[in-house]
Amino acid sequence: MAANQRMAAGVAVAAACATALAGCSTGATGEGERKASGVPAPGSAVRLIGDGSTAYTGAQPHLPRPERLKPGQKPPQFVVFSWDGAGEDSQKLFSHFRKVAKANNATMTYFLSGLYLLPEDKRELYKPPQHSPGRSDIGFNDEKGIKNTVRQLRLAWLEGNEIGTHFNGHFCGNEGGVGKWSVDEWKDEIAQAKAFVQSWKTNADLKNEPPLPFDYDKELVGARTPCLEGQKNFMKAARDLGFRYDTSGIDAQVWPKKKDGLWDLSMQLVPFPGRSYEQLTMDYNFMVDQSGTKTQGDPDKFEEWGDQMRDGLLQGFQRAYDGNRAPLIIGNHFESWNGGTYMRAVQEVVERVCTRPEVRCVSFHQLADWLDAQDPQVLEKLRTLKVGRAPAQGWGSFLEAAPAPAPKGVPGAPPAKP
Repeated sequence: MAANQRMAAGVAVAAACATALAGCSTGATGEGERKASGVPAPGSAVRLIGDGSTAYTGAQPHLPRPERLKPGQKPPQFVVFSWDGAGEDSQKLFSHFRKVAKANNATMTYFLSGLYLLPEDKRELYKPPQHSPGRSDIGFNDEKGIKNTVRQLRLAWLEGNEIGTHFNGHFCGNEGGVGKWSVDEWKDEIAQAKAFVQSWKTNADLKNEPPLPFDYDKELVGARTPCLEGQKNFMKAARDLGFRYDTSGIDAQVWPKKKDGLWDLSMQLVPFPGRSYEQLTMDYNFMVDQSGTKTQGDPDKFEEWGDQMRDGLLQGFQRAYDGNRAPLIIGNHFESWNGGTYMRAVQEVVERVCTRPEVRCVSFHQLADWLDAQDPQVLEKLRTLKVGRAPAQGWGSFLEAAPAPAPKGVPGAPPAKP
């Protein structure tokens, strides 16, 4: 069910629904979800949105308040694990990595494909730019898949993870591909992606299911384009729509900056063990380099290939951790390519880095919050550090000047006095 990439150079409700208001079931499963997620007991305030597919339930739990660096303070090492086309299918990789994240003090970003909440028999509701209605280069879903995906989205958000978008039909290449879309066509695609999330109950005839516990108009602040194509016009559309970041580019391991009003949180190039060149921090790219377009290559190579990806990511992490402390941005898919070796590799990286001192494994949303909270002059100075290079004079001297106070009302500013 996850998106087929051609290339990649490209709870029960948080506040629990009042049954009469939301039509939520309150059986043992819902109560188990509520207890497992630490959400408030039924009866708490909840405001349904639209047909009740989504709901406002208050501030997201487990979302830390960002703080400005103090003079001379070494930046934390941020690591972002993100997933393109996130959905729960028979492989159960969404639920698995939710648990992996929770066990290792991590939160992640899940880029949902809108069509994963649209049933096959309603495919004509999707009207993709430059294509006929109902056309898609990835699959639609069925009732079971939609229920399972919504459950994972619900729990993921309640645990502090971010729900972004991977849009809908995943069109790549020259003929009608996203790289050829205009700004207005991108806006239309984004509107449809939102609509499928905001009306899944109606479209899938699942009116008795609990809603997603967030307002998607406010939750959706960033994305990654299919195959990393169409970034230029997408960013223009995203800026007009109030997005805060894009992660559709390729960059070195340096501190990010804003581009066209959005944080450019591109994936990065890291060492590729056994090669004389570097590789993009994405499972698909490692796979193509190892087995070409065959998603199941030589089984005798599976372990070696997974170790290559794991060790490349770990080497990229270590040179940032010991060097310039630039955030490490990683992208993946819920796929069992080459025997699932890349899923094993990613899990081992999470387990090895996310519990280390001064490391924060966060979502893009949280990283953008932290960046917004910093003194712009401090960020500009951090961007002078090359890949893997720590300040020659040490962090205390490098950032010793007192940063400007945070403006009132921005993330990281001290609370207003009563």
